[in-house]
Amino acid sequence: QVSLVESGGGSVQAGGSLRLSCAEYGYTYSLYMGWFRQAPGKEREGVAAMNTGGRSLYYADSVKGRFTISQDNAKNTLHLQMNSLKPEDTAMYYCAAVYPSYTWRDRPLAPAEYNYWGQGTQVTVSS
Repeated sequence: QVSLVESGGGSVQAGGSLRLSCAEYGYTYSLYMGWFRQAPGKEREGVAAMNTGGRSLYYADSVKGRFTISQDNAKNTLHLQMNSLKPEDTAMYYCAAVYPSYTWRDRPLAPAEYNYWGQGTQVTVSS
C-alpha cells in the first residue's frame, strides 16, 4: 500500500512560482509518479510524470518549460516546481503513483494509469 500527502499549494500572482511536495509512505520502491490537476468543471488532467529513478520525464504541452518534476529519494518526496505561473494554472493539484506497468509507458499522463492518489493541494494564480 502507498499513501501520498501533498503540500505547498497557495495563492500567487501571475508570473510567480510555487513548489509542490508529495510525501510518499508505504512500499514506495520502484513507483512511477505523476502530478495531475483539476479545475472546477473540468476533467482531471496530467501535468507531469516520471518513471522510477526519473530516467524518463513527461510533461503536458501547457506546462513544458515552466514546470519541473523531480524526486528526492532520500526523503521519499516528489516535487513539482512551477514557474511563470498563469491564471489558467489555477486548480487542485494531485500527486499520484502506480507500480510499474507496460500500459503506463504509453499513457504516462492518463489518470486511469494510476492507483494511488493524494488528497490534493490548491493552487490559485491571480492576474
